[in-house]
Amino acid sequence: MAPIDPHSFTESTHPLATHISLSLFFDFPSSTIHASALLTLPAPHSGPLSLDARALTVHSVLDPQSSAPLPFSLSSPDPIKGCHLTVSLSNHSSFLIVYSTSPSSSALQWLSPPQTFNKTLPFVYTQCQAIHARSVFPCQDTPAARVRYAAKLNVPRQLSAVMSARHVDRRDPIAGEGAALVSADALWCAEGRVVEEFVMEQPIPPYLFAFAVGELGFREVGPRTRVYSEAVPAVLESAATEFASTEDMIRQGEALFGPYEWERFDLLVLPPSFPYGGMENPRMTFLTPTVLKGDSSGAQVVAHELAHSWTGNLITNKTNEHFWLNEGFTTYAERRIVEAVQGEDRAALNIGIGWRGLNKEMERFKDNLEVTKLKTNQEGVDPDDVYSEVPYEKGFQFLWRIERQVGRPAFDEFLKKYIATFKFQSIDTDTFLDFLKANLPGIEKEVDLILWTEGTGIPPDAYEPVSSIYSKIVSMANEFKLGRMPREDEVADWQGQEWELYLENLPKSIEASQILELNSRFRLSESKDYEVKVAFLLLAIASKCKEHYVEVEKTLKAVGRKKYLVPLYSALVEGGTGKEEEKILAKRVFAEARDTYHPIAQGVIETILSKHI
Repeated sequence: MAPIDPHSFTESTHPLATHISLSLFFDFPSSTIHASALLTLPAPHSGPLSLDARALTVHSVLDPQSSAPLPFSLSSPDPIKGCHLTVSLSNHSSFLIVYSTSPSSSALQWLSPPQTFNKTLPFVYTQCQAIHARSVFPCQDTPAARVRYAAKLNVPRQLSAVMSARHVDRRDPIAGEGAALVSADALWCAEGRVVEEFVMEQPIPPYLFAFAVGELGFREVGPRTRVYSEAVPAVLESAATEFASTEDMIRQGEALFGPYEWERFDLLVLPPSFPYGGMENPRMTFLTPTVLKGDSSGAQVVAHELAHSWTGNLITNKTNEHFWLNEGFTTYAERRIVEAVQGEDRAALNIGIGWRGLNKEMERFKDNLEVTKLKTNQEGVDPDDVYSEVPYEKGFQFLWRIERQVGRPAFDEFLKKYIATFKFQSIDTDTFLDFLKANLPGIEKEVDLILWTEGTGIPPDAYEPVSSIYSKIVSMANEFKLGRMPREDEVADWQGQEWELYLENLPKSIEASQILELNSRFRLSESKDYEVKVAFLLLAIASKCKEHYVEVEKTLKAVGRKKYLVPLYSALVEGGTGKEEEKILAKRVFAEARDTYHPIAQGVIETILSKHI
């Protein structure tokens, strides 16, 4: 018996479920879902079947035909993988699990009305990547196991639901369809309830399962795109403006990578606690409100999530040890879309910011070099703890290196063939390398494929971008060391990315007086672009410019995006003597803000604080 994934109890000798049918009853007062999951196998199976579960109460496992109970056992929890649910089957091709989630589900964030924009109705949403789907429903929670699904969501009538699936119907509950649940029909058909039905007809890895339930509104922004958010006109209008170019990007993606296979590309702007910039759930990308910058530059996050429609969702890494196959490819694809829609200079800025980020990650992981490889060993490692820019930016650099070697036309042809060959499959690094060598003969003689995928650090043939705007900004940042600040006319047309690149390239040892002067000129601490604001606040913490600590606290309480929380909390607590005031600040702010963060963000911040305080 051998697990197929270091993060899952799924066994290589067991059949993989092909379909899951879910009935979910949302009990907002208790932050619980009472549910049933009907799992269908490709053929009848006898013997044990291993599933992943986390913080689930399993009430019963039933034969769906006879309703007879089937034997099952649930192990004590593993700190990373959760519980091993073993079901004993006897020539069964399907079985029904009746269960309830826990308020401590690591995928779910239940927001009370005061935590929402409108302050009147509750909200709940999922974040299942990397290994959190198992806290919403029992499953073979590995990207190697692709599955189709159908779902019935029973919610209060004043709320509505969206999913990473096709919406089929909104209707009254039907007597009998909730009979298997712990809540039974009395609750399922209670006054004031409504059922939203969805189907996902393409096989997806479990981490792409997603829903949100709340007081939702939407705006049409294209023939296959709606923008959803809480029903707040200002947020919806802002999102519709920011993402007006979405259809252009979808068409560019199709020109570069082949047909868009998911029918619709809708967007959901979530409350501020969402822990990521975006999550590429098929048909319904989830976004942080921090991408609403007012200058359309937030559309770059949309370009990234859209690119996942081909690389990540259509072709998926087999396990998180090959995460670069999702993210390196998608970062490359995103930059090609940005270059086509917004021009080469914008793409070069994007690459330059990524280059700075990659170098910073190498410094961060200098004591854990395994994480700086593309093909990693994650046995005994929580994927949330090693999440970084390395698979994105080193993966991008690897593909960019191959493109430079063979030329863009040949590489474009290769990409289309790669996507067409492996679509709706989950693959590993070796599969990719074999395909690369077969289709670009001799590439292994020109590019050191083993060094790139299995070596630590940044290979010597990685490449910093060359563009006039990029070079100008970097040289202006270098002049800061000589005491020269930019003039107003030099930065008049700068958007967030230009400022971000400038701040990222400033020396980390700046006098507090210089920070104050920079801010008095350009009001960077007040920027609506969180990339700029956080880059500036990190410099303020490094220089102990305490005048800006109030803004640091406000930022940590305003957003739940890990990209901002992790560096800010880390900057406050890392380092030895002389950081007592900052450590006290970090501890107090986290205690006050913790409940507003998603469970994934809570866990990561707790790890940082426990290491340094």
